[in-house]
Amino acid sequence: MMGASYKTKKELKTQVGKPLRFVETSIFGKEYQEDGKFCVVGPSPWKRKWYAEVVMEKGLIAKVS
Repeated sequence: MMGASYKTKKELKTQVGKPLRFVETSIFGKEYQEDGKFCVVGPSPWKRKWYAEVVMEKGLIAKVS
């Protein structure tokens, strides 16, 4: 699962309209998509305190749930 570099999910939600700061962790290829929906974990891939689903449009965060 891809790591999102934000301290809290609330902080990630304030970043709608901006590019996503992330860390790729998959050994099977890239998970990040400029247009699409995927799950992230934070505040890092190794310190999992929260999870979120992110919708990306044109390389920018469109929605966080």
